[in-house]
Amino acid sequence: MDRSTIAKAFTEHPASVGETYGEHLVHATGFGVRMVLGGLACMLHGLLPFLFVKTGSKQIETLHGKMIVNRSKLPQPLDFVI
Repeated sequence: MDRSTIAKAFTEHPASVGETYGEHLVHATGFGVRMVLGGLACMLHGLLPFLFVKTGSKQIETLHGKMIVNRSKLPQPLDFVI
């Protein structure tokens, strides 16, 4: 693999969502932490149903807002279908 191929591997996807590699790293890590903590809260809720009653659904709602709703505000590439 040459350098340009390696660089492309780290930048192609972040660029496709309007982010630099560093921005994507921060956002993806934040999502992962929120998902892990939300998952732990859901497991505790299963064991002790009076705890974290709305935590799981709130985390899903928050992540959906950050990933889908905000991403749809990015300029869309031109898409021609012939």
